[in-house]
Amino acid sequence: MRTTTLPSGERVPVLGQGTWFMGEDQHQFKQEADALRFGLDLGLSLIDTAEMYGNGGAEEVVAEAIDGRRGEVFLVSKVLPSNASRKGTLLACERSLKRLKCETIDLYLLHWRGGYPLAETVAAFEELIKAGKIRYWGVSNFDTDDLEELENIAGGNAVATNQVLYNLTRRGAEYDLLPWCQSRDMPVMAYSPIEQGRMLGHPALARVAKECGTTPAVVALAFVIGHDGVIAIPKSSTLQHIRDNRSALDLQLTSEQLAILDEAFPPPRRKRPLEML
Repeated sequence: MRTTTLPSGERVPVLGQGTWFMGEDQHQFKQEADALRFGLDLGLSLIDTAEMYGNGGAEEVVAEAIDGRRGEVFLVSKVLPSNASRKGTLLACERSLKRLKCETIDLYLLHWRGGYPLAETVAAFEELIKAGKIRYWGVSNFDTDDLEELENIAGGNAVATNQVLYNLTRRGAEYDLLPWCQSRDMPVMAYSPIEQGRMLGHPALARVAKECGTTPAVVALAFVIGHDGVIAIPKSSTLQHIRDNRSALDLQLTSEQLAILDEAFPPPRRKRPLEML
């Protein structure tokens, strides 16, 4: 398993499993939990979830998937901005821990910026670390100016990661956000790394996939995790797609193939506002 390094020095996989849209249908609960367990079997030990996903249902799916295997998992969850006051963050974390049926979340993120001062949320994160409820904290959907503001808050430089929308069709982060994080040895977590499947019919992806003897989704994932300090968290509920996702770790795109992708999905030439889904 290829890894990257958190600011603490701890190594984490560059390819994990996402859970957005899981936990929304009880009829899919077993299939979703089984899929996550299969991913663990393949070494995809980083699992990303959030209290927002399925109104907590995704965290319950994760709890089922990691039952008896918590020691294998690097577990990520998120607090909603509407809950991110100092007291609200503490309470939200307790609720997530209860749904996840575990004592500690490895990495706890602010899902996006809301109305509460960042200083309150950071203070709550520090309190949760001292209590052993979380090991690290980070943010999600933060642009460069947000991170600069965070860096100037007491304790703000302890941020461990920034999770953002990043894929071949959403490359704005490459202009300044990704370099900013790389300069601080802070990984970027890419959510929706295949744009929820919407890009997969593109002829350029099909061409490169045919050359590589694989699928367009694998090529798209390989592109994302080919960047230093980037972690991808694709969501899948089917065993074959999880096998495909895992195979992206073994695909090294050539400079010629990267040029084909650059022509089809041009890198940014100027600053773009950070996109969100």
